[in-house]
Amino acid sequence: MKLTEKYVSGEEIYRGKIIHVERDTVELENGARALREVVRHPGGASVAVLTEKNELLFVRQFRYPYGEVILECPAGKLEPGEDPFEAVKREQHEETGTTGRQYISLGFLYPSPGYCDEVIHLYACRAESYGATDPDEDEFLEVERIPLEKAVDMVMNGQISDAKTQVLVLKTARLVQEGQL
Repeated sequence: MKLTEKYVSGEEIYRGKIIHVERDTVELENGARALREVVRHPGGASVAVLTEKNELLFVRQFRYPYGEVILECPAGKLEPGEDPFEAVKREQHEETGTTGRQYISLGFLYPSPGYCDEVIHLYACRAESYGATDPDEDEFLEVERIPLEKAVDMVMNGQISDAKTQVLVLKTARLVQEGQL
């Protein structure tokens, strides 16, 4: 079994400011054809910012697709050609007012591989300096500090629903447990 699909043809359905949607025809490994609708996204970066008291810095913000306020680690969209590490430092400063030290790359994740090509790059760091936030003009958020152990409990009992944040909390807890952060 090859587990591959070959692109045959495609069309752009929608081109927006952030996402583009395509409908492609692909050839399956058995020779049959199928349709694939794909959301093209430039990707993002997110960071778990840990204070000297082992608290994580979160942001609360309204997320329109869900119609609710979500608790998340600081994150943002990559600009064309932007290095994910530079993007995460920018977003961290804009959303939490902090700069970091001892950054550790925690890899990346595919948030919705069934229909979207977005890749989110993950980092953890220790907060080094604190200042004022500088969110984008269409971004309204509140910064919240939560002890790392409590954040792990919140992930495990379903109080943190954002996937990237769940992964960052659990990976950061492991790094702290192992003395790496």
